Amino acid sequence: MAIRIISILSWLAVGFFPSLAAFSQPESYSFGQVDSLQQREQRNLVVFIHTDWCRFCLEMENTTFKDHEVTRLLNENFWFIRLDAEQEEDISFGGHVFRYKPGGAGTGVNELAEQLGTIDNKLSFPAVCVLSPENEIVFQAGQFLAAKDFLKIMQVFIEKD
Repeated sequence: MAIRIISILSWLAVGFFPSLAAFSQPESYSFGQVDSLQQREQRNLVVFIHTDWCRFCLEMENTTFKDHEVTRLLNENFWFIRLDAEQEEDISFGGHVFRYKPGGAGTGVNELAEQLGTIDNKLSFPAVCVLSPENEIVFQAGQFLAAKDFLKIMQVFIEKD
């Protein structure tokens, strides 16, 4: 009887309480927090540039950034920032103010997303940009990155430190 109760409880636990790893998310910061974060500990910044309408951005949020190993790696080694490319509020960063640039009929882009995400004169989404602690761009990718690919890229920066 005790074995049967344990089996039922185990089944219920699996059914009702999915693994916490499925819900893991890297801690995300804002550009306004960067100076105080860097004073606490010098780290590279990983900036995920996305839009609300981009299906590949959403897919990256729901797969890559929910991967337990990606979450662990980002939280332990980087300062992670999610940047909505269409953010209309000004962003102060690195002694500059980046503004929203309307592009017509309800569209536009924030200048910071443009600065960090433009590769070969083209801004595409999703984009990942890695900045050194001195705010210099050291890596850019303008495409969807699966967790395994993202981990390989980030591992290069961890090994350099």
